[in-house]
Amino acid sequence: MKRTSLLVCCLFVAPLHAADKPPTEDDYYKILRYDIPKGEILEVGALDFMPDGRLAVGTRRGEIWMVQNALADDPRKARFRRFARGLQEILGLAAKGDWLYVTQRCDLSRLKDSDHDGKADIFEVVNDDWGLSGDYHEYAFGSRFDKEGNIWVVLCLTGSFTSEAKFRGWCLRITPEGKMIPTCSGIRSPGGIGMNADGEMFYTDNQGPWNGTCALKHLVPGGFMGHPASFKWYPLAKNMGPTPAMPKDKSRFMTEAKRIPQYIPSAILFPYGKMGQSASGIDCDLSGGKFGPFAKQLFVGDQTHSTVMRVYLEKINGRYQGACFPFRQGFASGNVPIRFAPDGSLIVGGTNRGWGSRGPQPFALERLVWTGKAPFEIHEMHAKPDGFELTFTQPIHAQTAADPKSYAMKTYTYIYRAEYGSPEVDHTSPTIDRVTIGADGKSVRLYVSKLQEGHIHELSAPGVRSADGLPLLHKEAYYTLNYVPAK
Repeated sequence: MKRTSLLVCCLFVAPLHAADKPPTEDDYYKILRYDIPKGEILEVGALDFMPDGRLAVGTRRGEIWMVQNALADDPRKARFRRFARGLQEILGLAAKGDWLYVTQRCDLSRLKDSDHDGKADIFEVVNDDWGLSGDYHEYAFGSRFDKEGNIWVVLCLTGSFTSEAKFRGWCLRITPEGKMIPTCSGIRSPGGIGMNADGEMFYTDNQGPWNGTCALKHLVPGGFMGHPASFKWYPLAKNMGPTPAMPKDKSRFMTEAKRIPQYIPSAILFPYGKMGQSASGIDCDLSGGKFGPFAKQLFVGDQTHSTVMRVYLEKINGRYQGACFPFRQGFASGNVPIRFAPDGSLIVGGTNRGWGSRGPQPFALERLVWTGKAPFEIHEMHAKPDGFELTFTQPIHAQTAADPKSYAMKTYTYIYRAEYGSPEVDHTSPTIDRVTIGADGKSVRLYVSKLQEGHIHELSAPGVRSADGLPLLHKEAYYTLNYVPAK
């Protein structure tokens, strides 16, 4: 790779080591595409790995496929075999011993291949304590097992607007014994569910009534997640306590969070159109570095934009908030489930029927593999009382990183309202007054005037360069500042 030479002179700043052509996402993370069996329709809705290494793939059309050699260097070596059929819109898989637990539209079931012929022959209903009307939107997304052996299920509203069937718009926990525990109300239209590195559960909710934009939300038992249509089922959920106060229409999220004790504000608001339009599957990088420099961060799919996003979370005032970053685009269909594989690669399943997507294919199964080269990225973004601290994946060029002109920031939020979605509102333009470089050479402190509690702080850093002269692979970061830390 050709690089410019250094000019060493005390009176001038030496030019940077700049690559002739800036690297792209593909230089760091390769998308490998599996060949779907000819004539089959694999609209992927759920993924998990069996104890023997096979990849289980659940589909919206109610089938489960097992993929052998799913982690081969050449995806063409993968072998697909149908394991089960006749189920209903599978949007959750969780393997446990010989059993495969399946979250489908109508229930949580478990399947087993007792005679080891490669096909499920035992089907058992674990729990079906929620309602079903036949409405197209009554999705049910299921998690993998939590620390207590529970599976968490998030249920879309009827029509994604109302709660006409029992417990629609709720999160339910299903215990190992098959008991249902009402856990959270206020869900609208989930797109995925998953855990962070500490085993706490999160789900994605999508733009619509009472959801100004798509969001990542922390499922706190007893919590209200924001959409009041589910309030009618509190009489059936005695463990949840009293029904929360009705949110005030056309308010703001944090205004209502201060007024309604049960309301859990979104940990991440994904700026609509900038970071996708249909947030979906969630998984945490627990690969120990096999997927690059983002250990213990969350990765989130977007169905409409056919992307995978990256999320850094921190706790302020006892609640999660943090930043989201672009990560990888260019997938073949609309991304729904994502699942880290035992080797640290990321399996991505796609479907676009009825939903549409930038990825042109009607369905896809793909694998995202790290090339071993670390991209120059904002690694973490921490809130401070007077600004933010940024850490980077590589050493930074001190002159560019210390220049306030290398950065730009604006803030905005969304209306908390019964109407569908919201435009960006309440815009402000804080100034970055001063920047200091950390002693580690890989971090900076941005001193920012007029932080706005309850706003997304959209940061752009086009002027920052690495010590090797590279620009950031993604120069944008979006921090959801629900709370300004006291220190």
